[in-house]
Amino acid sequence: MSKIVEGISRTFNEFLLLPNLTDERCIPSNVSLKTPLVKYRKGEEPKYSANIPMVSAIMQSVSGEEMGIALAREGGVAFIYGAQSIESQARMVKNVKKHKAGFVVSDSNVKSGTPLKEVLELIQETGHSTVMITDDGTAHGKFLGLVTDKDYRITRANLDDPIDNYMTPKEKVIWTKKGIGLAEANDIIWENKIACLPILDDEEKLKYLVFRKDYEDRKNNPDSLLDENKRYIVGAGINTRDYEERIPALVEAGVDLVCMDSSDGYSVWQKKTIEFVREKYGDDVKIGAGNVVDKEGFRYLAEAGADFIKVGVGGGSICITRETKGIGRCQASALLDVVAARDEYFKETGIYIPVCSDGGIVQDHHITLALALGADFVMMGRYFARFDESPTRVVKRGNTYMKEYWGEGSNRARNWQRYDMGGDKKLSFEEGVDSYIPYAGRLKDNLAITCAKIKSTMCNCGSITIPELHEKARLTIVSDVSISEGKAHDVVLKEIDTQYN
Repeated sequence: MSKIVEGISRTFNEFLLLPNLTDERCIPSNVSLKTPLVKYRKGEEPKYSANIPMVSAIMQSVSGEEMGIALAREGGVAFIYGAQSIESQARMVKNVKKHKAGFVVSDSNVKSGTPLKEVLELIQETGHSTVMITDDGTAHGKFLGLVTDKDYRITRANLDDPIDNYMTPKEKVIWTKKGIGLAEANDIIWENKIACLPILDDEEKLKYLVFRKDYEDRKNNPDSLLDENKRYIVGAGINTRDYEERIPALVEAGVDLVCMDSSDGYSVWQKKTIEFVREKYGDDVKIGAGNVVDKEGFRYLAEAGADFIKVGVGGGSICITRETKGIGRCQASALLDVVAARDEYFKETGIYIPVCSDGGIVQDHHITLALALGADFVMMGRYFARFDESPTRVVKRGNTYMKEYWGEGSNRARNWQRYDMGGDKKLSFEEGVDSYIPYAGRLKDNLAITCAKIKSTMCNCGSITIPELHEKARLTIVSDVSISEGKAHDVVLKEIDTQYN
């Protein structure tokens, strides 16, 4: 007969955090929101960590290249949606990786003797107006000089001339040697009134470039999430159908993490996808799996080799999987079960696999509750879809500005791969809706408020790191009556007269 899981399936709204002793450490400026993104062994550091515990959902209406840049700039990660052509998704990933931040590897390089017309074609392709000339035309060849769009006039130049006729040779270029700090490099740029500073090694081979325009960006965004080459970290969604073609293209584009986008992660198809990654790339490519809702699902994906595991079926604001199919689990209960499995697995193996809570978050404090219940980070769709940086339109509905927001299981998205169970290549029925959500403005402004709330609550819980919150958090279950008590009640709220604001 069927097995009935004991206990009520609970949501975040049914929990409140209890205050712990707030000691001298517990001020928001001391709180670190740094959290692991991929698995690691006890005593070691993960290859990737985020500076805020938030990533954007693998959705057409949420995660494009603008979101990738904006979220990485604030310390999080966007997962570029996979319900598009392989070429289009790889291009989005490449555009995020090309966005400059501090010391960068040059991606516009030619060798001596290259015709000007080929250089112009490269500039058209990359969108960059500064090109490095090296002996072999690579990013790390011996530096010979550079050329900018101010060094030639297309209307008067002979396009067949070698670039050497237009470049500024190394002898006249201001450059410096590797080992210099970013602050020192920027001092050189400002003192010499130049736009770009080449960094060379002891053999005068090109290593990095520092651009004037990046200075303010780095100064204003100290939590930016960067790889070893000072490029933004970005993720991408994949499916279990075309992964053998899609993953190599994403890797070539520079993707840092890939994550399977599926409504049901407890699947042999996910295991096969992870096996492909391990056979082809070993541990060099990091892959997330899911979604699951219990210990069994977590254990299956952990033993398959997943680098992080997502939790949640049916909790998203645009998801109707539970209504349509009668399957899923309320987010808080699913998270508690999976977190227990993660901790058990860590004790057995010494390998810590981060848990991502995906879905069920409506209010900012739900993020903190998810972390307190054991999540390492959360994946959100509706939260990020409200911002300027999401790919959708701002529309006016009545007197309110809204943004379009639709689920991957909706007819609009028709992302059949997400719900694929090995049958026909089509979406047989909808598991998501097409909707509007209130427009909220810039990501940066809203995210700052959300992070401030999380840090404040963590201080109330006597914690200044997420692992400490995992250990110290105390929660209580609340009743329907107490939920209403937690809001403004028994008062008449003043109406704000907009003409005076």
